[in-house]
Amino acid sequence: MTFKTKESRLLLILGAFFVANTLISEFIGVKIFSVEGVLGIKKFDINLFGVPNLSFNMSAGVITWPIVFIMTDIINEYFGVKQVRFLSILTAILIGFAFLVLWMAIRLQPADFWLTQEVDGQQLNMPRAFNAIFGQGMWIIVGSITAFLIGQMVDVLIFHKIKKFTGEKALWLRATGSTLVSQLIDSFVVIFIAFYLNPAYHWSWQMVAAIGLVGYTYKFIVALLMTPILYIVHTIIDRYLGKDLAHRMIKLAARG
Repeated sequence: MTFKTKESRLLLILGAFFVANTLISEFIGVKIFSVEGVLGIKKFDINLFGVPNLSFNMSAGVITWPIVFIMTDIINEYFGVKQVRFLSILTAILIGFAFLVLWMAIRLQPADFWLTQEVDGQQLNMPRAFNAIFGQGMWIIVGSITAFLIGQMVDVLIFHKIKKFTGEKALWLRATGSTLVSQLIDSFVVIFIAFYLNPAYHWSWQMVAAIGLVGYTYKFIVALLMTPILYIVHTIIDRYLGKDLAHRMIKLAARG
């Protein structure tokens, strides 16, 4: 199969960015960073539901997740619900496959010379470091994939519900609105499965609610800040497709 038409090439590019950024988010998500530290400000001392000393400590996966949601809304806008659902299911399968490969890699017998390596003047146990970074628990993997699929399905549904009322106008409303709702669900589902249902942690519902709300607050702000980028991407695509073709594709996508 060759990608001769503008539509097919566009779908290939958008789909590739969608899948790639989702996988990247899963891999870098093991690192937790301080938002306040990055911004150079004093840490917030938040108390929610009786959980003290909360601050904006986020998974590094939030760096690329906004790109995933922009790709979701753009694909939805030009290609419709079916394409987003197909890509979401495909991506979930690829995430599962990636973790299966990592599980196999962790269990490979390491070479003797690789067991200990000097990094920045420190001797590191490389197998232990590799396992710690890539060996995410099954509960976290299941929670991540489940949250991703539910979030995506909710996103496309709300996107089209809003579009029925707005027509082709107010792209910001359907894109940002659907993202805010889907990220709300995503934020709590992954924590609920990975840390509330998981017997190794079994967080209280207060902890789940507090951590989820802090995380969602960050995502809410970022989603709003990403709105201009959504319009920039939309404008670039319209120029690439041409006004007439872009309009036809958007109308067909709206019909499902």
